[in-house]
Amino acid sequence: MKKRAEYIQSIEIQALWKGGRHIVWNLQPDVNILSGINGVGKSTIINHSARTLSMIDKDEIRLDEAPQGVTIKLVPEDATYIKFDVIRSFDRPLLHSDLLEKLSDSRVKTELDWQIYRLQKRYLDYQVNIGNRIIELLTSGDQQGAAEVSAPKKQFQDMIDELFADTHKKIDRKSNEIQFIQGGQEVITPYQLSSGEKQMLAILMTVLVENREPYALLMDEPEISLHIDWQQRLIDLIRQLNPHAQIILSTHSPALIMDGWMSNVTEVEEISN
Repeated sequence: MKKRAEYIQSIEIQALWKGGRHIVWNLQPDVNILSGINGVGKSTIINHSARTLSMIDKDEIRLDEAPQGVTIKLVPEDATYIKFDVIRSFDRPLLHSDLLEKLSDSRVKTELDWQIYRLQKRYLDYQVNIGNRIIELLTSGDQQGAAEVSAPKKQFQDMIDELFADTHKKIDRKSNEIQFIQGGQEVITPYQLSSGEKQMLAILMTVLVENREPYALLMDEPEISLHIDWQQRLIDLIRQLNPHAQIILSTHSPALIMDGWMSNVTEVEEISN
């Protein structure tokens, strides 16, 4: 039986590029921030790690036979896989024909739209699961337990409402899927949001639907479309929604580390030789 890990202990890449540097990145269980100048390999490290984790998750390879010279160590040591999510920050037009053919919603036009489109189903599944759990707890008379199960969803909704307050958007709490009411009356879809709003929504939805379980969240330059205030708050918002998430990200933005995360920053030069 496969055993799930609590977090990633280290990522090792034998050759970052052909004939390139040997990378050994020892990770903390909470927040890990990779920094460095353009072209030094930050995105490559994140992408190689995500690709390897995906192949392990799909049972295409075992943990001990990862390609690209990538070695991933987990905690506990006898774990064989880890639950993880990858956030892509670029809101580029959706060009892949195989993705377009799968879509039943013509409003999905960009890569962030595609992420949100897939998250809608996970959000519906999440609501069904917590709804069933709440019914079980209420039936057994555990009202406090039921309130605790429902709290993260409300916290997520409150976060989004507060973040989007300047543009007068609120989550429609009567809808089973994510949509918004703007100005008190107009209903808009998440695909009508700005790139920064889509990005923040995708990140926080991804964190919510993991239901506060331990997992790894990989992000490559998540600050791309975010206002500096949102950049500064991003890590804390993620940690509030899921304190058990292991955050692994690359960034150019000093704002991401301004709120007490300086000690969690690693320069690419520090982990390569």
